[in-house]
Order: sequence, then C-alpha cells, then structure tokens
Amino acid sequence: MAENQNPAAGNAPAKPKPAAPGAAKPAAPGAAKPAAPAAAKPQAPKAAAAPSGVYKPPVDRTDANPYKNNRVGALGAWFQERFYVIMPILDYLKKKEVPKHRLSFWYYFGGLGLFFFMIQIVTGLLLLQYYKPTEASAFSSFVFIQKEVPFGWLIRQIHAWSANLMIMMLFIHMFSTFFMKSYRKPRELMWVSGFLLLVLSLGFGFTGYLLPWNELAFFATQVGTEVPKVAPGGAFLVEILRGGPEVSGETLTRMFSLHVVLLPGLVLLVLTAHLTLVQILGTSAPIGYKEAGLIKGYDKFFPTFLAKDGIGWMLGFALLVYLAAVFPWEIGVKADPLASAPVGIKPEWYFWAQFQLLKDFKFEGGELLAIVLFTIGGGFWMLVPFFDRQASKEQRSPIFTIIGLLVLAFLLVNTYRVYAEYSALAH
Repeated sequence: MAENQNPAAGNAPAKPKPAAPGAAKPAAPGAAKPAAPAAAKPQAPKAAAAPSGVYKPPVDRTDANPYKNNRVGALGAWFQERFYVIMPILDYLKKKEVPKHRLSFWYYFGGLGLFFFMIQIVTGLLLLQYYKPTEASAFSSFVFIQKEVPFGWLIRQIHAWSANLMIMMLFIHMFSTFFMKSYRKPRELMWVSGFLLLVLSLGFGFTGYLLPWNELAFFATQVGTEVPKVAPGGAFLVEILRGGPEVSGETLTRMFSLHVVLLPGLVLLVLTAHLTLVQILGTSAPIGYKEAGLIKGYDKFFPTFLAKDGIGWMLGFALLVYLAAVFPWEIGVKADPLASAPVGIKPEWYFWAQFQLLKDFKFEGGELLAIVLFTIGGGFWMLVPFFDRQASKEQRSPIFTIIGLLVLAFLLVNTYRVYAEYSALAH
C-alpha cells in the first residue's frame, strides 16, 4: 500500500476530478430527474421577469405634454400645462387660410349672425332674472323690466333688435353662399346644417313673439298657429303648440319652454356641427376664380381673418345700440283673449312672404296648397347640393342660379307687398 504523499492532508477526502467536457453535472440531492432531451430550438434572450411572473414587453410612451418645452410666458405655460390637448387645434387654426377676392366680403355675414346669436344668449339670460312666464304676470313683468329695472329697457331693446338682425344676417349669408355655390362637394352637410340653423332661428322668432303677452303678439300667434290645421295631422300639431284648443296661458308656457330650453339646445348642437365643418373643410371660392387668377391671395384665419371679423362685430354692435336707443319697440297693450282682434295683425317681417302667399291663395284648398309648396320648396332648398351636379364638378350651373334669383325675388316682392299694404292701413 502506498503511503500518503501529502502528510498534511490527513484523512481529508480526495478532490473530485474535473468533469470531462460535455459531461452532465451531477444532480443535487432531492432534485427532480432531468427531462428527456428535446429537439434544440433557438431561444430569444429572456427578459427580466415581472413580479407577477407574466412577461410584459417594454412600452415606449410619448410625453403626455409634447408642448412643455415651448417658449411661452409664465401665464401661457400655466394654461399650456393644463390645456395642452387643444394646442393641435390652435396650430391648425394658424395654418388655415381664407381666400381673398372681390366677393370675399360676403364671408363676414355668417360671423355677424353668430355674433348676434351670442348677444341673444347674454341678453336673454339677463331678462330671465325678472320675466315671469304666466298669463297673470307676463305682461306686468315685461313692463317692470322696461320701466323699473336699471337699463332693463336697453337690454330688452337689444334683445329684440339682435333677434331681427341675426335673422337678417342669416338670410344674407344663405343667399351669398348659394350664389357662390359654396354648397358644392364636399360641403353639402355644411349647407344642410346652415339651413337647419336658419329654420331654428325662425322658430326662435315665432316662439318669442308671444312672450310679452301683449295684444299684437297674442292675436298674431293665434293666426300663426291656425295655419297648420288645414294639413293632415295639423290639428294635432296645433294642439301641442297651444296646449289646448285656443291660445291661452298654457300656450305662453309652451312657447316659453321652447324658446329658452328646446330651441337653444338644438341650435347649439347644430351650430357646433356647422362650425366644425367650416373649420375642417375651409372656405371655398366661387367656381372658376382660382383658374382665372381672380384669387388675390389668402388671409390667415387666425389671427388676420378673425381680427377683421372682430371689426365687423364692433360695427354690428354699434348699429345694434343705435337701433335700440333710437327706434325702440313699443310695449303695447296687455292681451285680452275676450277682445276682438285689432286691425293690421301680421307676423314678424321674416314671415311676411309666406303670409302674403297664404292671403293670395284664398280659394278652396288654397291654404293646403301653400303649405305643400312651402314644404316641397324647403326640402328642395335644403337638398340643393345633391341636385346641383354641375357645381359639384366645378362647373357653372346657371339653372340653379336662376332658381335662387326666383326664390329671392319671391321673398322680396311679397315682403314689400305686406309692408306697403299695412303701412297704408297704419296711416
């Protein structure tokens, strides 16, 4: 037996020899036996395991506020940090342009209509603080606003005149848009929404006419709500508007709710859609102007065009205050449902053309024929972008221009006829 070559080693166990290359390592005591070798597959490098044991790939997220490093003042930075989501909208407005040509001044009438609508909202909210929509108190509260409330007369006059000016601006805007064929592709829905805004604005005038509860408003509403009775289902509509068979205090409540709740809500919805389409689709030039070199240039919508629009608004406000102070609307006499209708009852001027046609159609079935003509004509006018195929192809459409001239002539001639007739009665 050979002696131990290292006496210092004593009885220590001998060190294991290094394993041969490729040999398997011995398993630890108690460890599970290795599974049978499977076919070798290329494996992707393992990512750090999430605490839950579920692999979640890394996500690169953009900065929540990409505008935070913009050079703005302290106040601008404060607002920008909180409202940065609207920054792309402002950037878009800065890039939007409006063409300049010899007819571009017609573009400002739409903005004036919007301005007078905002005046309507502000003055209407002020009047609501004192007005009482009941048969017993409506007229007295109306007189109280006019005579007792500080500057109440001015607020009421501005409210009345801004309603008339708003509808006038909308009519001008509608016809200027029609004759420049701005309704053509792809702006069809812009025209439809604008037409609906005009109809809703006329509804404002009709429902607000009764609110003073004076004699003229009472009998004009009675005549106006009588017209639909001749149409199929018209009696049911009249019953809803009046709240009964006759114009009464219930009618006043119905008109008030329509005027201050339903119609404003509908107008805000349609107006939002209309303005959104205007911003997305932009402002069009008349057919052939670009090809003929009649476009003189382009104004930046923000701030150049808006600044010019603002000048128009200031002029419109000056005109509004002038009319309110120099040509005030009369208070009238409190309505008496038992009294006979006074001579010269007529609706507001924007209904005169339709009113005159009803007077002309006094033959048997004439009123129904007039209502049918109004309905068909209104539907055609609203859908004219879909009928005018030539304009959609950027070609002139003289037939539709003639149709527009005939409609305009009908409105102007019949309006003048009513004015002339009732002016003679007044004298």
